[in-house]
Amino acid sequence: MLKMLFSRFLQHHRHGWIRVSADVAFMYQRGPALAKRLRAWARAFLLDRKARLPSAYGSWSKSALDNDILKAELCAHLQGIGKYIRAQDIVDYLQDPDALSRFGLKKTIALSTAKQWMKKLEYRWGKGPHGQYVNGHEREDVAAYRQKTFLPAFASREATVRQWTNGGPAVPADQATVSRHTVYWFHDESCFSANDRRKVYWVPKGAQAIPQPKGEGATLMVADFASAEYGFLKSPDGSKAARVLFRPGKNRDGWFTNDDIIQQTSTAIEILSEHYCDEDHVFVFDNATTHLKRPPTALSARRMSKSPTQPDAPLFGVEVPVIGADGKAVFGPDGKVLKEKMRMADARFADGRPQSLYFAEGHELRVAGTFKGMAEILMERGYDADAIRQLRAQCPKFECPAIPPLSPLSCCCRRLLYNEPDFAVVESILESHCKARGFGILFLPKFHCELNPIEQVWGFANGTYRDLPLSASSRSAEADLERNLNHSLDSVPLPSIRRCVSCAFLHC
Repeated sequence: MLKMLFSRFLQHHRHGWIRVSADVAFMYQRGPALAKRLRAWARAFLLDRKARLPSAYGSWSKSALDNDILKAELCAHLQGIGKYIRAQDIVDYLQDPDALSRFGLKKTIALSTAKQWMKKLEYRWGKGPHGQYVNGHEREDVAAYRQKTFLPAFASREATVRQWTNGGPAVPADQATVSRHTVYWFHDESCFSANDRRKVYWVPKGAQAIPQPKGEGATLMVADFASAEYGFLKSPDGSKAARVLFRPGKNRDGWFTNDDIIQQTSTAIEILSEHYCDEDHVFVFDNATTHLKRPPTALSARRMSKSPTQPDAPLFGVEVPVIGADGKAVFGPDGKVLKEKMRMADARFADGRPQSLYFAEGHELRVAGTFKGMAEILMERGYDADAIRQLRAQCPKFECPAIPPLSPLSCCCRRLLYNEPDFAVVESILESHCKARGFGILFLPKFHCELNPIEQVWGFANGTYRDLPLSASSRSAEADLERNLNHSLDSVPLPSIRRCVSCAFLHC
């Protein structure tokens, strides 16, 4: 204020101190009382330039938190409590007589004051920062599959796979070393919603609110294959395609099952065998359980008993759905799928000979058809009989201790069988189906969606889809949804798909 007074006086000194001080007080929305004090402060300052002048806003008390030592102790105390601290913790800390005496306080502070102190200590009430989700890339089993199975299989075909330059023409290959090219066909599913539209745009001033449909509306799932060479999998004239549109839901088409995957893959194989037979084709699927489903009678040591089953006990086997004459599952009166028990498939010895899990006809000690038990199966494979009999069937909760690499035996019979090659590596139905038709197949490691370029293709198509107008009526919503979905997918240019594939290959 004094600076303003002196500045004003120097500019308008002919008006005198009284008028100038009144003008300054008016600027601060004050009256003659402040003008009089300003003149007194000015005289005091002119007489003693080092004099401490009073404030125009009165006096105030100093916060105890201005003590740096107290502030540091409170921060250390709160950090020692853990993640979920309270303002009450400060109140409780200052109730200690020793703390009060050290900092010259007569009593503890109020809870409202503690809340203000929390802000000064740089705490804010709210949700903590949200980091990225744990993706499991370096989980032991995932890393082992990626390094020992997926990447070697991918590298073995690298020389025969075409390379693309920024979505343009393929890099010329050495024809002397490459007689047949390999084409990767990446498979995936995605869902499109009828009411999913772009929400962020330049909104003009005064724009009116428009009624919007509630919810996402009807959904349509698409499953397709895509490659850098040809885009989506279809015949050259477009008359045949591997694309499947599916209405997911309990009261709609149900759910996309392994049978649907097999049927779609069969369609893809027929198209490739007819129109693209001069190349080797490899299907790439993600690691979903739908794709990894094993045959119903596949080998599994999970529920096997150590000893043979008794003749009067139920048959040891696997339950499989009862299939009717129409090829569909049969349902019981309670609405559940009827199941029947079947024998588990034969195992295989190290030399490839089949090993039945059940006693054959004419066995001298056991009834034909009864389950042999894990001990008998292991002894038939050459394990020492006395050592096997001493092993327990399974470790508690199947949490087996670490066994030295060169140890001849394991901790339990179930772990031994789990580690046998024919039990450890059981082909999925999809894998057997592709290999039987002469086509390669790869499964992406879990949590590695960045290796599937079709994920980016879905994103491109979704961007086009969200710019399309909404359906005019609810009756035509599903028909418009299907038409818009196909239009969006067909609008993805081939160079963009090639760029997506090249980007995914950089991670391999």
